[in-house]
Amino acid sequence: MNSPRFSVAVILSLFLLLAGCAPQSAKEPAPIPVKFVVVTMFEIGEDEGDKAGEFQLWKERQKLTKKFPFPNSFHDIYMNEETGVLAIVTGIGTAYSTSATMALGMDPRFDLSKAYWLVAGIAGIDPEDASIGSAAWAEYLVDGDLAHEIDAREIPADWETGYFARHTKKPYDPNKPEPTGEMLRLNPELTEWAYQLTKDISLPDLPGLADTRALYTEHPNAQKPPFVLKGDQLAAMTFWHGAIMNDWANKWVDYWSEGKGEFVTSAMEDTGTFLSLSFLHNIGKVDKNRVMVLRTGSNYTMPPPGVTAAESLLAENEGYAGLDASLESAYIVGTAVLDKILGNWDVYKDKVPTPADLQ
Repeated sequence: MNSPRFSVAVILSLFLLLAGCAPQSAKEPAPIPVKFVVVTMFEIGEDEGDKAGEFQLWKERQKLTKKFPFPNSFHDIYMNEETGVLAIVTGIGTAYSTSATMALGMDPRFDLSKAYWLVAGIAGIDPEDASIGSAAWAEYLVDGDLAHEIDAREIPADWETGYFARHTKKPYDPNKPEPTGEMLRLNPELTEWAYQLTKDISLPDLPGLADTRALYTEHPNAQKPPFVLKGDQLAAMTFWHGAIMNDWANKWVDYWSEGKGEFVTSAMEDTGTFLSLSFLHNIGKVDKNRVMVLRTGSNYTMPPPGVTAAESLLAENEGYAGLDASLESAYIVGTAVLDKILGNWDVYKDKVPTPADLQ
């Protein structure tokens, strides 16, 4: 009986395969290393050349020309492969932001293990703290949806609100459980570094802003030209508005941060985004200590004197008074951080910035 014959090439290929050393052509492409991820939530029309939403300025000015189809999420991914900057549009709301962030984090096309993440979005801004066009770096992210609620027409007479924490017995009950999503805290040193780096940046004071600011006669900070500050973020799926809701937002952030946080901006997505990043951190896909949240004021969270909450909200639905200014502020302030990190990548690839780096 004849013995089977094997060529040298066949034997070598079998050996390499068994040894886990198959030829490169048989392997999946190596993941693309990403240095910086910009997280935006919406675009108004086209990605370029028309009225800008949160994504457009980043795409155009950072030359994010490489398109990666992303059919398992809301919007395709764009990247500048030379600089390592990538940007996504999650879609509006916590459900969209959570799923989009998780989908990106698990995408085998990208290596995000060293990436810095910047949420750069617009927000309602508390006139007690700042003006439209201002930019606020958040350290505490508080969820405005995880709670119990009783309709205001049915709450006990001695309750100031029908909204209260789960597993408690009354509004602002001090005997609350440890947060399980109600409050998330970003890396405080990175947040402070970003603030110190950008706090003296001059922000654009576009036409029309001063007229809106002037209406807020009882809020000195609301009357200032746009500026950079530190201030925390309340994420809630309901677009709320008004003085009473604004008072609740301040108390809710204070309650869950145990007095360490200060409500400044109102949006929807950031607790979902950071929760996904925290889970991805647990499996080594990302580093949650490299996450920053920057929200810029496109509108106030309550009306000026003499205007009802309903009138003010309906007017906002016609267009945010500070939209263009807030988009420019997000790009200007966010880019300062991006440039600093990428310009010192040999250091910040392995070491997260701290305030001491600026001394």
